Amino acid sequence: MKFATSFFGLVAIAQSASAHYIFNTLIAGNETSTAAVRVAQNNSPVKPVTSLDMRCNTNPSAATETVTVSAGDTIGFKLSAAIFHEGPAAIYLGKAPGRVGDWDGSGDNWFKIAEWGAEYNPFGFTDLGMSELTTTIPLNTSCGEYLVRGEQIALHNLPPEHYLGCAQIKVVNGGSGNPDKVSIPGYISPNDPGVTIDIYNGDHTNYTVPGPAVWRG
Repeated sequence: MKFATSFFGLVAIAQSASAHYIFNTLIAGNETSTAAVRVAQNNSPVKPVTSLDMRCNTNPSAATETVTVSAGDTIGFKLSAAIFHEGPAAIYLGKAPGRVGDWDGSGDNWFKIAEWGAEYNPFGFTDLGMSELTTTIPLNTSCGEYLVRGEQIALHNLPPEHYLGCAQIKVVNGGSGNPDKVSIPGYISPNDPGVTIDIYNGDHTNYTVPGPAVWRG
């Protein structure tokens, strides 16, 4: 009986791990790059939302390149597996104060450029099952070096699990946009309704993705 209990416990752990994912490939214009990604140590989620690891995951390895991309081009990530857990997703840009390879993501430098939220009847999230998240760099984004950050917030357990990753880019052919910026952590309160919601109970007819409003220039 002990063997059976241990066996099914191991199966549950394996199934849980297989439901995890990392942002492991940058999509920038017509290119893809793994070298530009600050790769997570493993596919375990980050929590709580107040952790410094919310910036670019837990002790990620250094990227070895910075990809040049024009404002208006496609930007985003391929994931190591399709999104398995219900919850919203977003893409952020963080402008480096200097060389992006030297920046740890600290400071009020981040703004959101895309998000995937809820749908209703029945209640769920539009990113479920996706293995790529892409948008375009707003045309008015100022030139310079950035971290691009992908995030998916899994709400099946509370406090939620955060799957995220960063990559290094250099934006060219941009504009003069100056969006309001936030710090990470600090961009989401632990008490935000978007991260305290019980997705399994209640009649959900309105859901706001946590974090700042999307800026499109």
